[in-house]
Amino acid sequence: MAKAIPRIGSRRNGRIGSRKSTRRIPKGVIHVQASFHNTIVTVTDVRGQVVSWSSAGTCGFRGRRRGTPFAAQTIAGNAIRTVVDQGMKRANVMIKGPGLGRDAALRAIRRSGILLTFIRDVTPLPHNGCRPPKRRRV
Repeated sequence: MAKAIPRIGSRRNGRIGSRKSTRRIPKGVIHVQASFHNTIVTVTDVRGQVVSWSSAGTCGFRGRRRGTPFAAQTIAGNAIRTVVDQGMKRANVMIKGPGLGRDAALRAIRRSGILLTFIRDVTPLPHNGCRPPKRRRV
């Protein structure tokens, strides 16, 4: 016979409601990853928990159009619109990658009305790279 699951308090079915809309986030971090073929914008709170994100693929861009500055501008607008509704006023910006969408995404973030505390380039750079493979003998 199946074991009965005990009910906890007044909650019937474990669902509490929409978590994301109830949180007020005054300050956050906006991460922009701009590669040659795609751009991803992620908005997190100061603890690093993702609040909102958007990429060129989710916004309907396909193929070569995903790496364009226009796609990056649209993505940044979409990702930030949701957090502005949740009360974000100030943000830090971290930009990573060599893509074309870097400047366009930053311009869109500036226009959104969020006050930027600082902008940092966090593109990883190899200091001496990895060890090359051993010479091939014939």
